[in-house]
Amino acid sequence: MNQTGLTPKVEPPTDGLSLDDAALADWTRCGVPHLLGQYRPVHDEIDATDLLVEGELPEGLTGSYLRNGPNPLLAPHGPYHLFDGDAMLHGVTLGHSGASYRNRWVRSAGMMAEAEAGRPLFGGLAGFRPPPDDVMAKVGMMKNTANTNIVSHAGRMLALMEASPPTQVDPDTLATLGVFDYDGALAGAMTAHPKVDPATGNMHFFGYGPFPPYLRYHVVSAHGDLLTSVEIDLPQAVMMHDFAITDKHALFFDLPAVFDVNALMEGKPFTRWEPDLGARIGVLALDGSGQVRWSDIDPCYVFHFLNASEDAAGNIDVVGCRSSSLPVSFGDQPAADVSPTLHRWHIDAAGTVTTTQLDDRPGDFPRINDALTGRTNRFGYVGWLRDVVQGDATFGGVTAWDLERNESVTWECAPAEVCGEPSFAADPEGTAENDGWLVTLTTDLARDHSYLDVIDARDVAAGPVARVKMPRRVPFGFHGNWFAAD
Repeated sequence: MNQTGLTPKVEPPTDGLSLDDAALADWTRCGVPHLLGQYRPVHDEIDATDLLVEGELPEGLTGSYLRNGPNPLLAPHGPYHLFDGDAMLHGVTLGHSGASYRNRWVRSAGMMAEAEAGRPLFGGLAGFRPPPDDVMAKVGMMKNTANTNIVSHAGRMLALMEASPPTQVDPDTLATLGVFDYDGALAGAMTAHPKVDPATGNMHFFGYGPFPPYLRYHVVSAHGDLLTSVEIDLPQAVMMHDFAITDKHALFFDLPAVFDVNALMEGKPFTRWEPDLGARIGVLALDGSGQVRWSDIDPCYVFHFLNASEDAAGNIDVVGCRSSSLPVSFGDQPAADVSPTLHRWHIDAAGTVTTTQLDDRPGDFPRINDALTGRTNRFGYVGWLRDVVQGDATFGGVTAWDLERNESVTWECAPAEVCGEPSFAADPEGTAENDGWLVTLTTDLARDHSYLDVIDARDVAAGPVARVKMPRRVPFGFHGNWFAAD
């Protein structure tokens, strides 16, 4: 590959966060598995320009890739779960003047209280404990870490975590603007996986919680106004990470990962796998009207869906990454030895469900060209899982699916490298569904280097057409999105 770019210019922001010597010394003593290797956090914020580019960046790829993920500010003093970490946003901007990078913590009220105290104040999912009374009075019982996804809708950039309302950030500086609840209209939490209907621009999402009502469904207009909030009756609180929509319906998977708030308060695992309770799919009108129609399915767990679509006769297809049981653990119990694989659920007009396994290779973090959300899509992209050991996943590449032909190809990164979710960036001059590129952050663990890999979505097996070398190693994270320049 050709290499372009000057010597990167790296500097701390004037308002950046960093750790003092005592806090850094605390990190040197940290041996928590989910804070080592690909998960090892970084401890400051930087801005960098003139990044080195290997290969040729596509002419039409101008905009910013933002990715969210856990990066604790302070080393934990007790049990730690991967889902606990404070949010850090990593942003890479590509344009005709070159490539630049910046990272920022999402400054939640809980994290800033800990920064002021100089020590962790909150427990987490692996060992809950409430903060001191004065902190609880100001912040609440738990941190809104906002560490899972970053989306843009109606001119607002929102950092998301499924147990809390969104946190608004500045799309250019990544500065935290504060918790956003639609002027008080949003009750409860917001999923980290909202869906935008490409026909209307409306954003559809849900929120679940440990107390009734266990599930709420919401619709926000293209202009950013909360239009609809509907309570959905569930027999018990369950962990519901994602959902899907068609052009006519919203689809909820009620799966037996049961949430137990009493166990959480006692510092015990807060989620139990109870397959005897069964599992089902709920179908609700997209505008929230009417009743939910439920159809039973075999017990399983799904963290992420690829897409859903519906034909004129009312037959619905949903594609997602299915595990036979909950593939993560909370607390001391080991995770089930299961891996997610791509499946399709076909729901006919009478409500009968047929489940079909599409792939026997483990994978997750599925993505599409979002212009096809809720519509029939031919192409999908799945993070290929190289290893899954007791819930600890290592992504080793990207599998591109042609769902029409039932064919797939895979790009594998180097053996010492790990990658993440493949986000789709549409070619502004393109006309076909797969005209565009996949962007993913890849880290060489042996060399402690990270790259933004750019892969032609029309030829995924060929691997990156360009690699943007990051000015620092970027820890493994969760979800990100490409935001095209105006």
